[in-house]
Parts: sequence; C-alpha cells; structure tokens
Amino acid sequence: MADTEHKLLPRPPGLDAPWTKPIIKAMSQINTWVYRKTGGRIGGKFMYDAPVMLITTKGRRSGQPRTTPLLYLRDGANVVCVASSGGVKDHPLWYRNLVADPNVTIQIGDQVERRRARTANDDEKRTLWPHLVDFYPQFASYQSWTDRDIPVVILEPG
Repeated sequence: MADTEHKLLPRPPGLDAPWTKPIIKAMSQINTWVYRKTGGRIGGKFMYDAPVMLITTKGRRSGQPRTTPLLYLRDGANVVCVASSGGVKDHPLWYRNLVADPNVTIQIGDQVERRRARTANDDEKRTLWPHLVDFYPQFASYQSWTDRDIPVVILEPG
C-alpha cells in the first residue's frame, strides 16, 4: 500500500506545546530502561506490532552517549529508521547528533552492534518510504503535520 492510500490522522493540537518534548523524553527514558532490562522482550514492539530498537549517538555538544528507542525496518544488511519525532517542527536531537557523528550503536533485542549512519538520498527515500509507511502508517501522518522533510536514516554495518 502506498502512503497515499493510508488515512492521514489530524494533527494533535498540543504537538508543539512546551510540555510535549519533556513527555516524549520521559517516555523514551522509561522505554529504554525497560528494553535494556528485558533484552527488548518488553518495549521491543510498538503500535501495529512495529519493531523497536535502541540507538545510541554521541551528544554533539556534550560528547556523552544518548540513547533513544526507535522503530526500525531491516533492508538487507542495513537497518532503516525515520527521524520523525512524531511530526514536530524540528529534527529530533538523536538525528542531529548522528549528522555530527555518524558512528552509532544499535541494540535490537539483546544484540548490540556498531553501525554507521547516513541520511537516505532522494532515490533511496522514494524506495524505502512506502515500506516504512506500510509497517507504521502514522509516518505518513507525521510527514503531513510538518513542513520539514522527515529524514530516513540508513544504518550500515561497521
């Protein structure tokens, strides 16, 4: 199914409210803690049974490790994720961190791997986007809620 065939949800009224980011951050921290404690048995799936991984980037200002739970899709040896941040107006911090330093670590279940991140080019995004929307239809809504082009990130081995 192409993303044009998915029903777009209306934009939530409080999406850009000052309390939205702290709530998302708190929920992410809880999910990360539970995911790590259970090797992804709890916190490893989200709506529509979409798989969740943990990505750890290096803070571009602090230099400290920053971990975020994200939905992902496998594409051969690559892992693909979306810098949607629920359709808010700014790119998520994890994305800005990996643009500054593309060397990341991901955890899928209890497996931890080093990866190199890059933003998909236009052709790659055109190919990957329908698959991403098929497994998590809300990505299409998120894109409709923001003026920014939501990046698709390809995490390559090594």
